Amino acid sequence: MDLKIKQKIKQVKKGDQSAFEDIVACYQDKVYQICFRLIGNTHEAEDLAQEAFIRAYVNIQSYDDKRKFSTWLFRIATNVTIDRIRKKKPDFYLDAEVKGTDGLTMYSQLAEEQPLPEEELESLELQSYIQQQIMSLPTKYRTVVALRFVDELSLAEISEILDIPIATVKTRVYRGREALRKKLRDV
Repeated sequence: MDLKIKQKIKQVKKGDQSAFEDIVACYQDKVYQICFRLIGNTHEAEDLAQEAFIRAYVNIQSYDDKRKFSTWLFRIATNVTIDRIRKKKPDFYLDAEVKGTDGLTMYSQLAEEQPLPEEELESLELQSYIQQQIMSLPTKYRTVVALRFVDELSLAEISEILDIPIATVKTRVYRGREALRKKLRDV
């Protein structure tokens, strides 16, 4: 797939706007997930994902072909989302219901045998609670925790996306995980 994407990027750089549609189709779900994990709101995540693709399109000439395109795109998505978080007036509604809990179901792994409805409900409630606790982490920890454990990116990819040293990523992952562990201790 990487070769196909590289081909599409070359076409976009030459002015072929329709080639970018294929790039969007390939990455739209992952970019949306990154935005959602950081912002916690379905509608805002959709807007942010769209804004990330617009920025990528506008700045496609600055993309270095020697680097991985997905990392470049995910960095744009992460930066757009972090910028929105910083610009938002702080609103601390930690007890507010998490919106978009239906989006969490994509991460639930079903066993070969179908679980009982009560088990599914408990699982959804637990996922919702974990999402709430992730959203209550400070932005710098929330970002690395979401990228590392939810989006399953490597430390090197996170370092490149956030443009911070890998040692800082490791520290933030550790501290974020420990903060989350303390919050989830009673579960």
